[in-house]
Amino acid sequence: MAAAALMWSIAGVVTRHLEQARSFEITFWRSFFMLLSLTVILPALRGRAAFAPVLRASAPLWLSGGCWSVMFTAFMVGITLMPVANVLVTMAAGPLLTALLARVFIGHRIAPRTWCAIAMAGAGIVWMYGAEVGNLSPLGLAVALCIPVAAAVNWTVVQRAQTQGHAVDLVPAVFIGAALSALATLPWALPFAASGRDLALLALLGLVQLAIPCVLVVYCGRVLKAPEIALLGLLEVIFGILLTWVGAGEKPAAAVLMGGTLVIAALVFNELLGWKEQQQ
Repeated sequence: MAAAALMWSIAGVVTRHLEQARSFEITFWRSFFMLLSLTVILPALRGRAAFAPVLRASAPLWLSGGCWSVMFTAFMVGITLMPVANVLVTMAAGPLLTALLARVFIGHRIAPRTWCAIAMAGAGIVWMYGAEVGNLSPLGLAVALCIPVAAAVNWTVVQRAQTQGHAVDLVPAVFIGAALSALATLPWALPFAASGRDLALLALLGLVQLAIPCVLVVYCGRVLKAPEIALLGLLEVIFGILLTWVGAGEKPAAAVLMGGTLVIAALVFNELLGWKEQQQ
């Protein structure tokens, strides 16, 4: 799981080293190469029936795939409009937003510790953006916020489907998400401007930053508990900020570091207390 978080985190630093590809073209090629990678990986792992769930996809699976496509697209467009650190910290608030949506649409009870974590993370987000609001792109902020919203909707759909006896397989949902993301961004990506070096880097992202870690997480979910996966997944934010800082010279602002620390602390606080409650 830690390896998966490290793989996820390379998107920012790799994107900063692209030569000619921009915005929607970056998103298209990354999603395309992810789709191509999964087309090879899934049959190797699951045999000839690997794509059967896609062919008979239910409404929840398509909804989940649509949410994944929004996350794939918004993340790459977001880091072309804003510093990587801002996008990563905003994305990290997804689990707490999920708790709110699950409360509204499924009726899940929100524990007092989670309410505290939501308030703490909200303060961190306000701190991060409040200090830089004049220097950031409003469009970039709106795009970045699409990531945790889509993540929250996705997990709410998955949880609701499971309560109704319709389990949603994550891997086909991710495959559908990659396909939808590539199709949606193709018209905006034309005419292609990516150099051969850009295509090699974007192929690296499609395989190493998306396809492999997504498959790894599915297998991790069979061994690790949800709080363990959530906590180890937070390493993506830390690794991503450090890699972009060291590898691309993109130093995060002080407000981002302080606000991000609040968000991460809130998530760790919530997951650790939840884990302790489950053990008791």
